[in-house]
Amino acid sequence: MIVRSPILNVMMAAARKAGRGMVRDFGEVEKLQVSKKGTSDFVSSADIKAEKSLRQELSKARPGFGFLLEEGGEIAGDDKSHRWIIDPIDGTTNFIHGIPHFAVSIGLERDGEMIVGVVYEPISDSMFHAEKGGGTFLNEWRLRVSARRDLNESVLATGIPHRGRPGHQTFIKELTAAMEQTAGIRRFGSAALDLAYVAAGRCEGFWESGLKPWDIAAGIVLVKEAGGYVSDFTGRSSMLETGDVVAGNDKLHAKLLSMLRQARG
Repeated sequence: MIVRSPILNVMMAAARKAGRGMVRDFGEVEKLQVSKKGTSDFVSSADIKAEKSLRQELSKARPGFGFLLEEGGEIAGDDKSHRWIIDPIDGTTNFIHGIPHFAVSIGLERDGEMIVGVVYEPISDSMFHAEKGGGTFLNEWRLRVSARRDLNESVLATGIPHRGRPGHQTFIKELTAAMEQTAGIRRFGSAALDLAYVAAGRCEGFWESGLKPWDIAAGIVLVKEAGGYVSDFTGRSSMLETGDVVAGNDKLHAKLLSMLRQARG
């Protein structure tokens, strides 16, 4: 039997509640009001509703905690040690195109360290959750990163820079190296789920540049508690600041870093 902390139970309940509304909206995706937020970056009414629901539920349980929200920005709390980092729909572009691969991502930061993470995939009712020192789980099942040791047997997930984002030529170099050295590359469209899949052993690794804290905060905890490693491209733990992420199992993380450094020159 899994023993979960009260704070993790709160986070999971909030994610499920937001997810229920999201599934209803996804069923009527063509009717959603969609507005352009930036070049190739969209926000839907479903994002706004989900974020409002999450903020209400989490504030009710821990009224002093601050927030860092994708849509609502940073909101200071009376408790300066704790902060929720939330992406109401990670994979919004998938969502508004009717692609059923997106998730609610909730991370809890304490004194600058991510300590609890929940990534909830509402379409499949898949709840990835982890708490510092407690391991990573998918619903009731304990997760561990893949045990593969060689890049040539590995499948990697990544995010491709789209129109309006920098780094296209650098990414092409990275992708060329990965294609030459691995068993395959996957581009799913949700960094939170990419990290959850590394934690679950479905992918051996993941890399991407230019991400936001809410894309990766929860997933960092998932990977670490499943026995994997997460860093920026220099091997340091400044992912939330730089937006650059390399995640992998304990056998391959260093090899991924080396491959990407060589590709970048």
